[in-house]
Amino acid sequence: MSAFGPKRTSLVAPHMSAFGGKADIALPVKMSAIGKMNHAIDILQLDRRRFAIMAAGGFAAFFPTVRSTDALDAKKQLFIAEAARMKQEAIASGDQPFGAVVVVGDTIVGYGPSRVVIDRNPNAHAERVALWDAQRRLGTRNLSGAVIYSTSRPCQACEKALADSSIERMFSGPEATDGGKPGRT
Repeated sequence: MSAFGPKRTSLVAPHMSAFGGKADIALPVKMSAIGKMNHAIDILQLDRRRFAIMAAGGFAAFFPTVRSTDALDAKKQLFIAEAARMKQEAIASGDQPFGAVVVVGDTIVGYGPSRVVIDRNPNAHAERVALWDAQRRLGTRNLSGAVIYSTSRPCQACEKALADSSIERMFSGPEATDGGKPGRT
């Protein structure tokens, strides 16, 4: 313990970045005078995303009456939240406000912030960027059984690209509205 209060340090947690690179997230913790970690996390040091995740977990701990579909809904909300993070990443880089993720099982395999402006590519909509990322990571164009979560309903061209890649289902918007199986119209 210093004259200015408990010593601060951080725990490092691995995190996958939007384009497949690995990054570490430092979680702030306090050290006591005898060197033990105080697991209380200083709320002022948390970013909004980590705070929201922690707050949701704390809320759930006090209200254990959970319907069986709530776990599925929670997973959908997690994927929609990640699509919203891709949207924020696109906005922060000066692009259009859209984001998407491709999911296989319970794992995000493709991340897609809009890249239309940044890449000067009119085809680089968030849904297609997520699709291309998933195809690259999995080493196949066929994404049978995969699901896409996006911040808005995909345009016709994106929906056709999703259908051509055998995406099983589309969910969009903050409510994870089920858009069904992508069509080839």
